[in-house]
Amino acid sequence: MRVSVVGTGYLGATHAACMAELGFEVLGLDIDQAKIDALTRGELPFHEPGLPELLRKHVQSGRLRFTTSYEEVGAWADVHFIGVGTPQKPGESAADLRYVDAAVRSLAEHITRDAVIVGKSTVPVGTAARLKDLLASTRQAAGLPGTVELAWNPEFLREGYAVKDTLTPDRLVVGVESAHAEDLLREVYAKPLAEGTPWIATDFETAELVKVAANAFLATKISFINAFSEITEQVGGDIGTLADAIGHDPRIGRKFLNAGVGFGGGCLPKDIRALQARVSELGLDRTMRFLAEMDDINLRRRDRVVDLAVQVLSHSLHGSVRVAGADGAGSVPSPAAVEILNGAKIAILGVTFKPNSDDVRDSPALDVANRLYTAGADVAVYDPKGNANAAQRFPRLGYVNTLAKAVIGADLLILLTEWDEFRQMDPEDIGRLMDRRTLIDARNVLDPASWHAAGFTHAALGHRFAPDSSG
Repeated sequence: MRVSVVGTGYLGATHAACMAELGFEVLGLDIDQAKIDALTRGELPFHEPGLPELLRKHVQSGRLRFTTSYEEVGAWADVHFIGVGTPQKPGESAADLRYVDAAVRSLAEHITRDAVIVGKSTVPVGTAARLKDLLASTRQAAGLPGTVELAWNPEFLREGYAVKDTLTPDRLVVGVESAHAEDLLREVYAKPLAEGTPWIATDFETAELVKVAANAFLATKISFINAFSEITEQVGGDIGTLADAIGHDPRIGRKFLNAGVGFGGGCLPKDIRALQARVSELGLDRTMRFLAEMDDINLRRRDRVVDLAVQVLSHSLHGSVRVAGADGAGSVPSPAAVEILNGAKIAILGVTFKPNSDDVRDSPALDVANRLYTAGADVAVYDPKGNANAAQRFPRLGYVNTLAKAVIGADLLILLTEWDEFRQMDPEDIGRLMDRRTLIDARNVLDPASWHAAGFTHAALGHRFAPDSSG
């Protein structure tokens, strides 16, 4: 069996390399010649652990090739995976499906043999049924030989673990309309199936909904614990212990109950917004109304970090705790925030939306860094992998290439992305470089006792800031 992958971005490049690792001859297609040239050299435009080695291995073996020709792909492959992006439409919540539509149409116009087109992109429910009709009408108009079916196989990749999630997935979901399509996909995934991966064959609509349902649930779980953070920040309590206690309930579970600065990236935010837009189109406006509140809770965590920075710095500089305003800092800094933050040197550790990635799309960390800069702070940003991408979005921030350069002379240290390098920091070493020993742990991954012992004023999301009683 020969496999093509249309779209060679994060999803497509990962899937192509992993299909080659599973033993298939693979042809990756993209309309961007520069991207194809780089992949042919074994070069990736993004950071994903383990993928560069896999890419180079199979490019060198000849098992993995790349092209810009739909004609070549259409005459060559038996299975065509679509891994193009479905970004949020500018100024709207809905998903932009033009790239998926273009991929299906182009394949339909060039496939000259029996084949199955398999969608992996995250799409609104009802998209596959519409694309099935587009495929049929395009094929009929072109008068090409062969029978071409459509199937949907949603991806569940976690950035930083994408290779593992592709080669050893925790489940495989396929939306199919024939036994032939299911049998073909079983053959594609024969190795993980032999290792016990659950197989769920269903209809198009269920397959489309599985991915957005999973992301909506995860976003809700993250927002739930962050909503309780707003309570514990006001009345006291330990948000980590609270999460541990409810996480022992098997109906709830501990994963994704980590209080912090909230979620971001290229999937969760856009997917929950696209889901809301789609159910609204279906006349079900009230069905997913709660997701709007989840989104709002998530964004308020960014406000809270800026407000907490004002509190920590005002205590350090003036011996009193001030706040940015009752409604938080917001995207426009309040006068109190500007007064305290103006001229303060703040070390920002991490700007990617999560560790082991260079992705800064909708990153809460990068947003916070920019808000602090807007309020007048002198911001020094260090991220092990994300500086270059962050600089493309916010070039005005100050980027440095080492942890030491970020913290030297700083009035405040804010940990925003939980890279291992930051988890392993020595408080004494860091303290000797800073002008003031103040710290905000926006991810709740540092041990407060060790930082207090080193003379730091320590603050964390989900905890009431009471410096006079914290050591």
